[in-house]
Amino acid sequence: MLRKNKLKHSYWQLSPVQFLSLGFLSTILIGGFLLSLPFAASNHQPTNLIDALFTATSAVCVTGLVTLNTALHWSLAGKLIIMLLIEIGGLGFMSFTVFILFLSKRKVNLKMRIIMKEALNIDELSGGINLVIYILKFSIGVQLLGALLLMIDFIPKYGIGKGIFYSVFHAISAFCNAGFDLFGNSLESFQKNPYVLLVLSLLIVAGGLGFIVWRDLLTYKKNKRFSFHTKLTLIVTSLLLMSGFVLFLLIEGNLGQMSSLNWFDRMMNTLFLAITPRTAGFNSISYNDLSYASILLTCFFMYIGGSSGSTAGGLKTSTFGVLVIHALSIFKGKEETQFLGRTINIKIVNRAFVLLFTIMSIITTAIVLLSITETLPENVGIEYIIFEVFSAFGTVGVTLGLTSELTDIGKFLVMGLMFIGRVGIFTILLSLIKKDTTHTGKIRYPEETTIIG
Repeated sequence: MLRKNKLKHSYWQLSPVQFLSLGFLSTILIGGFLLSLPFAASNHQPTNLIDALFTATSAVCVTGLVTLNTALHWSLAGKLIIMLLIEIGGLGFMSFTVFILFLSKRKVNLKMRIIMKEALNIDELSGGINLVIYILKFSIGVQLLGALLLMIDFIPKYGIGKGIFYSVFHAISAFCNAGFDLFGNSLESFQKNPYVLLVLSLLIVAGGLGFIVWRDLLTYKKNKRFSFHTKLTLIVTSLLLMSGFVLFLLIEGNLGQMSSLNWFDRMMNTLFLAITPRTAGFNSISYNDLSYASILLTCFFMYIGGSSGSTAGGLKTSTFGVLVIHALSIFKGKEETQFLGRTINIKIVNRAFVLLFTIMSIITTAIVLLSITETLPENVGIEYIIFEVFSAFGTVGVTLGLTSELTDIGKFLVMGLMFIGRVGIFTILLSLIKKDTTHTGKIRYPEETTIIG
């Protein structure tokens, strides 16, 4: 009885952000252990624990970077475990926890509601349960529709059993922006299949928009309004997708080097090239065949990532939007950050700048450390490491070929980047650092100025 009370007390002592961080970490450890067992591998031999943990981390953090070929190394059981980890990681383990409580008809207490608030990144405690149920229904519905559309192409090509499994697996992987594939070369064998590329593109965009945005879109007929967050997200996402398509079109000359593709296929692959860095992880064109300009542009899009409250990672579109709007406001001589007839709270602006600075510090540190731990082959430059770091932190999953060559230390560094990128910097920091509220609002120091720029 005493032990039970101690465990319960320990549970209540955990802050919501600590609970979320430990929840993701526990899911990774359990998934890594299961993948290391013989039944998870196609050769029925134990898998190296580090590689199993790396795969589990990549799946839960919906990244897609792999040290082992997903199609060849894992058995059906291993692929099912990976698919489940992707689903849990994409929708958030809290969503599944609430779903289990809902099915068991157990009451969700205040502590769980607070944790849900942190997990879903919403401001109110009320409505969290309904939002979780909505997220699960919407996600399952979209993934099911995506799987049915993929079956039209996959079943005639691979047969009924394999076609259905491939359709479900890749629909989940695309919607959750995970980038895991069962073809062995991502989607390079589908360069001449615009239908599959289009279906997966729509799933990627749907998963990367965010559940709050989709709720506003689907209830617009009833409410006749969008929230400021939805408006900002839709504007920034549209601008990034359109600018990415145009820039890749110009830089690569509409993939003029791909002589085997007709004009329409090149257009579709260029569009996919603009969509997939938004943390999706698939690639229909080998990044080794692209110019340095396209590599740098891809790093920029991986850095921004998808939308807040979505399955995507990165800085997030709304954060990027706030930073750009604030910069434009300063250039115009405005004291407040204004957009669409609204003033953005200064706390939000400050939070965006903290994120920008912290992310760049983490990325720079990771690049330096990997430059020390990894030995690059001849004729390979630092861009291989830079690309890997942006891909890992943005939970994207594309690579120039470094992932499979990582040392054990390099694997742990990349795992750390994927974990921070998925769980979130503020969640990680707040779970490690105790907030100082001792002198909040009691002491005010004199203001000073310094030279900027």
